[in-house]
Amino acid sequence: MTADPTKSRTAASHGKPAPATRESSEVASTSADIAAFVARARATAPVSAQGRGRLVFALDATMSRQPTWDMACALQADMFREAAAIGNLDIRLVYYRGLAECRASGWISDSAQLARLMGRIRCQGGHTQIGKVLGDVRREAVAAGVRAMVFVGDAMEESADDLCARAGELGMLKVPAFMFQEGHDPGAEQVFREMARLSGGAWCRFDPGAAAQLRELLRAAAAYAAGGRDALMRLSRTTAGAALLLGQMKS
Repeated sequence: MTADPTKSRTAASHGKPAPATRESSEVASTSADIAAFVARARATAPVSAQGRGRLVFALDATMSRQPTWDMACALQADMFREAAAIGNLDIRLVYYRGLAECRASGWISDSAQLARLMGRIRCQGGHTQIGKVLGDVRREAVAAGVRAMVFVGDAMEESADDLCARAGELGMLKVPAFMFQEGHDPGAEQVFREMARLSGGAWCRFDPGAAAQLRELLRAAAAYAAGGRDALMRLSRTTAGAALLLGQMKS
């Protein structure tokens, strides 16, 4: 879908992120093929030139998500605070909503700036666009390095094989996907679990409106992005959310 340059300029003038572009081709491998390939050819992801941890914070912003979006706005500063005790962290916000809107911010190193950006966004009805999110993460990982991806959502309305193939590509780049599912959709759970496994990440559920649960999960993901597995291991001694992630992640 071609972006309207007029709309792009208008969005930029209001401080909104630019649209994330679509991948040029789809990967047709099955989940089993991807898992086998990852086992054979797992590669080392590049690191950012500044040595800073980089975390992609991806959220479903369709209509059902407004309460959780507001909760994530309130909790995102905890990610920066957790990372500050370990090292530096930059966060890239990616979200989708409406009929075909998927946008990504630049890399943000300040919690107040991220809060302002998120506060201007309102959820809109539409279908999931997780494939676009994964495509954006892959491009950033290849270009400059990404330590981890966090996804917060409650539904999946796309091809499971396509999403798993893209998750496998992140696994090759050593970018674990932390899939945080709100609610109990069994179809979404099955795919999110497989995406986490193929990427070397973890799947966790949190209850609707459970700010404490989501806070622990986001803190754990930020610790990993800022300080790697060792930082996550240290946090797991005192935080249940970190222990949940560490227990699922591949060595």
